[in-house]
Amino acid sequence: MTNFSDPTHQRHVFSVLVSDEPGVLARVIGLFSGRGYNIESLAVANVDAEAGLSRITIVSTGTPMILEQIEAQLNRIVPVRKVVDITREGPTIERETALVKVKGDGPQRMEALKVAEAAGAVSRDASPEAFVFEITGTPGGIDGFVGLMRPLGLIEVVRSGVLGLSRGAKSA
Repeated sequence: MTNFSDPTHQRHVFSVLVSDEPGVLARVIGLFSGRGYNIESLAVANVDAEAGLSRITIVSTGTPMILEQIEAQLNRIVPVRKVVDITREGPTIERETALVKVKGDGPQRMEALKVAEAAGAVSRDASPEAFVFEITGTPGGIDGFVGLMRPLGLIEVVRSGVLGLSRGAKSA
C-alpha cells in the first residue's frame, strides 16, 4: 500500500507492451520480486493477436529514483517491446472493475441495493442470500464502495487491477 505520509514515495502506472509468449509475465514479475519493488496492481491481456502483443499494466510505488530504475530494468527484458511510465507522460485515465459480494438478507438488503445504485454499481447476481455487484471506477472509488458495503455484510471482493491510458492522442 502507498505510504502517502512519505512525500518521497510516488505511485506510478507503467504500460508495458510485450511479445505474447510463454514466460514473459514471469520474467516481468521476477524483476519486481528480485529487486524488492512493490506491485500494487497488475493487469495483463492480449491487445493485438495478429502482431502477437500483450499489454501489462503495472502500478508500483517508490522514490523517483526507484521508479526510474523500474522503467530502465523493464526495458532490458528481451520480450519487452516498449515501456511507458504513463503517470510521467501527463494526465491519465485510470479505471478498475470489481465484483463485490454482499449479504442479501435481513434489514440490510434494501440498504445494499440503495448504496449500489447511488454508486453506479450494477447487480449481476441476486439470490435470497446475497448480491454480486459490478462496479467500474477509479481505484479510490472502488475502495469507497467496498467500505460502504462492509457494514452491510460484505462477503468477498475480486478486482481486475488498474487499467490506464494517457489522455489525448499519445499512444503507449
